[in-house]
Amino acid sequence: MTTTHGTHGAAATNGSSSAAAPTKPASPGEKAADWLDGRLGIYTLAKSNLRKIFPDHWSFMLGEICLYSFIIIILTGVYLTLFFNPSMGEVVYHGSYTPLDGIRMSEAFKSAMDISFDVRGGLLIRQIHHWAAIVFVAAMVVHMMRIFFTGAFRKPREINWLFGFLLLFLGMFDGFMGYSLPDDLLSGTGIRFMEGAILSVPIVGTYIQMFLYGGQFPGTDIIPRFFTIHVLLIPGIMLGLLVAHLILVFYHKHTQWAGPGKSEKNVVGMPLMPVYMAKAGGFFFLVFGVIAAVSAVATVNPIWMFGPYRPDQVSTDAQPDWYMGFSEGLIRIMPGWELHTWGHTWELGVFIPLVVFGLVMVAIGVYPFIEGWITGDKREHHILDRPRNAPVRTGIGAAWAAEYILLLVAGGNDLFATHFHLSINAITWVSRIGFFVLPVIVFMVTKRWCLGLQRRDKEKVLHGRESGVIKRLPHGEFIEVHAPLDQADLHTLTAHEQLKPAELPAAVDENGVKRKVTASQKLRAKLSRGYFGETGQIPKPTAEEHAEITSGHGHH
Repeated sequence: MTTTHGTHGAAATNGSSSAAAPTKPASPGEKAADWLDGRLGIYTLAKSNLRKIFPDHWSFMLGEICLYSFIIIILTGVYLTLFFNPSMGEVVYHGSYTPLDGIRMSEAFKSAMDISFDVRGGLLIRQIHHWAAIVFVAAMVVHMMRIFFTGAFRKPREINWLFGFLLLFLGMFDGFMGYSLPDDLLSGTGIRFMEGAILSVPIVGTYIQMFLYGGQFPGTDIIPRFFTIHVLLIPGIMLGLLVAHLILVFYHKHTQWAGPGKSEKNVVGMPLMPVYMAKAGGFFFLVFGVIAAVSAVATVNPIWMFGPYRPDQVSTDAQPDWYMGFSEGLIRIMPGWELHTWGHTWELGVFIPLVVFGLVMVAIGVYPFIEGWITGDKREHHILDRPRNAPVRTGIGAAWAAEYILLLVAGGNDLFATHFHLSINAITWVSRIGFFVLPVIVFMVTKRWCLGLQRRDKEKVLHGRESGVIKRLPHGEFIEVHAPLDQADLHTLTAHEQLKPAELPAAVDENGVKRKVTASQKLRAKLSRGYFGETGQIPKPTAEEHAEITSGHGHH
C-alpha cells in the first residue's frame, strides 16, 4: 500500500482494488501557460530563478529607489508627451493664467502653461515628473556612494559600476534637457550657459554648437532637438543600461555584509518569490506615494513665475537643479582668463572648468580599475567592506563629497552674498582656496577618524564591551567591568581582510643581473603603501592575541 497527498487531502490506495482517479481537464489559462512554456521556456526559467536569495539590509533599498523613480519618470513622461508641443514657433498667450495674457511666447512654453492650468491633473503630473527626476539622480548619487564606500565595485562588478556611472551621467544631462523644454526664462538662461561652455572648446566648439543648436541661440531648433534627445535617445540608452545593470546584479549575486554564516561563496537572505517581491512591490507604492505627496505640497519649476524666455533678460536667482550646480560653481570660481594665439581667443575661464568637470567624471568611472591595479587583487569579492576598514578609500570619497558641496555653494555665491549680507568677492576667494585645501583637510581627518574606529574595534575584540559597571578591587582601585563580545560580534569585527602593500622586485635577479624597475611599478608600490601600509590600516587582532587575553585576566 502507498500513500499520496493530493489537493484535498491524503488518499490511501492499493493497486489491486482502486481505479485511477479521472484526470481533470486543463483550464484555458493552464493551456495558455503550457503553450507559452513550450515556446519560451518560462516555467524552466522561473523555476531556476524565482527562488534566488537576496540579502536584507536598509542600504540595499537605495538602488530600488533609483529603479522605482525611473519608472515613475517614464509613466509621467508618457502622459506629458501627449500634451506638450516642442515647437519654438511664436504665439500670443490667451490662456487661463491671466498675468501672462497677451504675452508673446513660444508654442513650447504655451503648451507647458496649458498642461499646468488647463489639462486635468497636468500640474500634478508635471510636479511628480520633476520631483521624480530629482529623487532619481539623488538616489543614484547616494547609491553609488554606498557602493563606493563598501567596496561593492570590486571584481566581478567593475562593468556594473560603469553601467551605474553612465546611468548617473546620462540622468544628469537628461534632467537638464527636461527642465529646459518649457522654454521659460530660467531654463533659457541655463541653455545659454551651456552654449557658452560648448563655444569655449577650441577648434571644434563652434561646430558642436551648430550641430546641437542649429544656429545662433535661441534660434528655432533647440527645443525640438532637446525634446527628441530627452524623450527618445537618452531614455532609450538608459533603459538598456538599466536592464543590463539588473541582469548583472542577478547574475553575480548580491553583495552582503559580513556576519555569521556569510562567506564569499553563499548569500544569506530571503527568496525572490514571494518574500522579496512582496516587499519590493510595497516599497514601490511607498516611493510613489511619497513623491506624489511632495509634489502636491512643494512647488518645483513654476514656469509661470519666470515667464517665457527672452534673450535680453535673465531671471533673478537663476540656479540650475542641484545635480548641475557644481558645474556652475567650477566656472564661477575660475578667473576670467583669456589667451590670444594665432588669431584665435581661448576662453580658459570656461574651458578649464569644462575639462575639470570631464576629468572628475572620468575619475569616478574608472576608479574601480585604478584600485584593482593598486591592490593587484584578482579574486571575486561578495562581502562588503565596512568603510572604517578602508581608510584611504573612505577619505577619498569624503573629500569628493566635500568638494561637491563647496562647488554647490560657489555656484550660488550671489544668493549667499545677498541673503547673508556677505561680500561676493570674499565668497568667491574662499571657494577658490577651499577648492584646493578643503579636500586635503577632509581626507586627512576622515582617514584619522577611520583609523581611530579601527583601534576602537580592536580594543573591543581584545577587552570586550564597556558595561558601565564600576568595580572596586581589594587594593582600592576602581575599574569598569568589560563584557566579552559574543561570537557573532567577534566575527563581524574581524572578518575583513587586510592586504599587504605591494613590494618592488628585488634589485637583482637570480643570475645577479640588475632588474629594471619601471615608473609604473614604483608608482604602484608607493600607492599600495599608502593604502595598506602602516599609515593606512591598524593590524586587526589575531586569534592568538584574543586567546591570550581572554584566558588570563585581560577582562575585568
